[in-house]
Amino acid sequence: MSINRIAIVSLPVTDPERSRAFFCDVLGFEVRRDNPMGPNQRWVEVAPPGANTSLTLVTWFETMPPGSVTGLVLDTADIEDSHRQLTERGLDIGAIESAPWGRFATFKDPDGNGFVLQEASQDL
Repeated sequence: MSINRIAIVSLPVTDPERSRAFFCDVLGFEVRRDNPMGPNQRWVEVAPPGANTSLTLVTWFETMPPGSVTGLVLDTADIEDSHRQLTERGLDIGAIESAPWGRFATFKDPDGNGFVLQEASQDL
């Protein structure tokens, strides 16, 4: 068996259009796919430019209510600059904190899903 990578992470949201706008306009992601997939459903997939792993903004999993995901980590090479840009775009993001593994700040998407923006330590 050979598993190569994590391809897609499902993220539960209430409104795919609102979430698509958040991820693209605020976080700078790109839309990989946006296709209908049956009555009242669509496949909306977003990712940071050039990333291998993407998020699909899901509304159809009863066991995954919007806002139930916590701890998705987004990596940045320059947390100070990223934090400043995200704040300028209107994101309510916490203060930058330090940990033995690097520096980080936390925020939530419009549905309350929790994210960690991190700049990993060069020593790791």
